[in-house]
Amino acid sequence: MNIQQLIDPVYLILGSAFVSVLALVLWLMSVFTDRSESDLEARLTAFTGRTTTTRTEIANAILRDGLTTAQSLLGRLLQRFENLPLLFRQADSPLRIEQFILLCIILSAAAFILLFALQFAVPALVGGAATAFLLPWVWLLMRRRSRLKSFEKQLPDALELLSRALRAGNSLAAGLNAVASEMPQPIAGEFRAVHDEQNLGLPIDQALRNMLQRVPNMDLQFFVTAVNIQRQAGGDLAEILGKISSLVRERFKILGQVRALTGEGRMSGVVLMALPIVLFMAVYVLNRDYVMMLFNEEIGRQMLYAAIGAQILGGYVIHRIVNIKV
Repeated sequence: MNIQQLIDPVYLILGSAFVSVLALVLWLMSVFTDRSESDLEARLTAFTGRTTTTRTEIANAILRDGLTTAQSLLGRLLQRFENLPLLFRQADSPLRIEQFILLCIILSAAAFILLFALQFAVPALVGGAATAFLLPWVWLLMRRRSRLKSFEKQLPDALELLSRALRAGNSLAAGLNAVASEMPQPIAGEFRAVHDEQNLGLPIDQALRNMLQRVPNMDLQFFVTAVNIQRQAGGDLAEILGKISSLVRERFKILGQVRALTGEGRMSGVVLMALPIVLFMAVYVLNRDYVMMLFNEEIGRQMLYAAIGAQILGGYVIHRIVNIKV
């Protein structure tokens, strides 16, 4: 049974178009209001005495007031996901959470309308809409992973620079400022945040723990622990940081050797995971009726569910085999 026999196509298209346009309008408005000042920035502006208001700020304030009800409802819903702000912070996402969710809804509705126009079956419609909804999340996780990997690669140089600053007679705060000024992003931004927090009165150990919460990295944990122990028991912090930097570099060398040895297994996993999907799409284009038996027949649906489960299980097993921690 296809979707045309379940729902009137005219009402379905109109409803999908309405949802897509509404989500697009809300997303565009939220993008424009992102440039407006937050409550904290407004208080800082009042404190510094700057009271000038431009026409752009007035227009942004009007748009923000118009979105108060919708965004507050969405904000209360997103409060249930406490780790989402941290995820977006770790990924350094250019989009806010509300904008990101609206983008997922737009892509999902667009995929649903496109597949419906091509007269796909109900399972394909649901699967396509779900896949389109999950694509931005995949992008966000990949962006987070790339940023954390970049931080991990830059950490040995940052620790060496900090160690040299301490040997030159500078304080720990001056060394943090040197790392924030000399190193590239993303490590410069994280050390800048630590430096600014301790300048505003936060204890240095608490500021370092905040950075460790933002960047879950084992090597960074060594650094934070060394600083806390040195502040409590004393010792040559410069020498400790130098040894940690050398240890991290040696670990990277071993990790590179492990990745070279497991490269064949990782490539095999990619091929085995992608081959069934590519063959399915090719057979669907060449002989659609033959593939539709997987959706129209009960035994075909059971075989499809079993194949999806086997794919997930096989990908998990291959990932555990080639993912060797060093």
